Amino acid sequence: MATDTAGEARTDRDGPYDPALIARRARSFGAAATAYAAHRPDYPVNGVKWALEPALASGLGAEGGTLDVLDLGAGTGKLSAVAAGLGHRVTAVEPDPEMLGELRSYLPKLTTHQAGAEEIPLADASVDAVIVGQALHWFDQSRALPEISRVLRPGGVLAALWNADDDRVEWIAGLGKVALSRTSFIDWSPGRGIQPYPELFPVEHAYFPHRQRRTADSLVDTIATHSHALTLEPGERAELIERIRAYLRSRPETASGEFDLEIITRVERSGRREIAGS
Repeated sequence: MATDTAGEARTDRDGPYDPALIARRARSFGAAATAYAAHRPDYPVNGVKWALEPALASGLGAEGGTLDVLDLGAGTGKLSAVAAGLGHRVTAVEPDPEMLGELRSYLPKLTTHQAGAEEIPLADASVDAVIVGQALHWFDQSRALPEISRVLRPGGVLAALWNADDDRVEWIAGLGKVALSRTSFIDWSPGRGIQPYPELFPVEHAYFPHRQRRTADSLVDTIATHSHALTLEPGERAELIERIRAYLRSRPETASGEFDLEIITRVERSGRREIAGS
C-alpha cells in the first residue's frame, strides 16, 4: 500500500492504539491551515465522479445531473472545489475555525457550517451525497454514520477519499521511510474505512492515479502539514524536516527544479437504502 507522506492514509497497524494521540493529531491542523491550503494535493476528477456515480444512477439530482453534496470534514476546501467544479451544489461542514476560514476565503460562494461529523447541522434527507476527503479516519463513526444516514436521501451515496504517495516509485518509497516520525504509527482500531452500518450498502472501492507538481521546498512544506509532524515537539519536528530536506537534495529526481509527486487516490463509496420499519 502507499505510504503516508502525501496524506494520512496509512494502513500500517504497527503502533499501539492511543486514542489520546489520535485526538491530538485530529486537532492539530488549525495551526497549519494556511500551509495546508497552499500545499496539500487536491483530488482527481475521475475519482470524484466515480464516488458520486451511484447517486446519479439512482435518479437523484436536478436536471443536468446537479447533486446536493455535503463535504464533511471539508478542511480548506480541496474536495469541495472539485465537486463544485463538476457543477454540483456543495455545502461544506468543518469543525476547525482556522481551516474553515481558509475554505471560506478560497470558496466564498459555498454554504458553510462550523460543526463536526457527529452533529451535522442539516435537515433530514437534505443531500444526495456526502463526501469526505482525508478525514473519515478522524470521525467517531458510531456517531457520525447515523448522522450521515440521516441527512442522505435514499439512493444517495457516502464516499471517502484518501490521497497517498505512490510508493511503487523508488524515490517515493525512500521518502516514505525518511519521513517517518515517532508519532507516525497508530493502531486505528477498529479501522479507518467506512464501517458497516445497516442503511448503507456494502462498500466498494477503487484506486485512481493522481499527481502534484512539487519542488523540494514545497514537498517539505506539504509533509510539515501532516498530523504526525504537527504533533511532534519543536526539536523533533525540526530534525524531521531537515532529514527530509537532506534526502530530497540527495535524489536526482528532486534535487533541483520541479517534479511530479505521483499519488494514488483510494475512493470508497457506499449507497444509502431504506430499511423496512425504519
